[in-house]
Amino acid sequence: MRMNYFALVVAVIAAFVVSSVWYSPLLFGKQFIELSGVGPSAGPNVWKIAGELVRNLILAYVLGRFVVLLEVVDWKGALSLGVWLWIGFPVLLLSGSVVWQNVPWTLAAIHAGDWLVKILLIAVILGAWRR
Repeated sequence: MRMNYFALVVAVIAAFVVSSVWYSPLLFGKQFIELSGVGPSAGPNVWKIAGELVRNLILAYVLGRFVVLLEVVDWKGALSLGVWLWIGFPVLLLSGSVVWQNVPWTLAAIHAGDWLVKILLIAVILGAWRR
């Protein structure tokens, strides 16, 4: 079984768009700025956008490797894989930051929600496109 690279590109773009909306004023942007102490930017930073696309590409590629290696061939299997990966990695990392670095749990929850949506979206796109 091989990875579908067209699906990989679609997943990267979809994750970038969804994450951008997640941290926008439409959803959690205001709370994120208040809790993190990061000020609103004057405009888009090309290097940060490029960096985020690369991060999403790496995430999608790694998830795609799991989809192939575990022979996930439908959206249900992909959804299950995504949930387990989310619990095993972002949730544990973010809960550690709450416990050991005094990160507000609300801020960690905002990040965890972004990771959940992003991982599930990528996993489902890659898993469902394998059929």
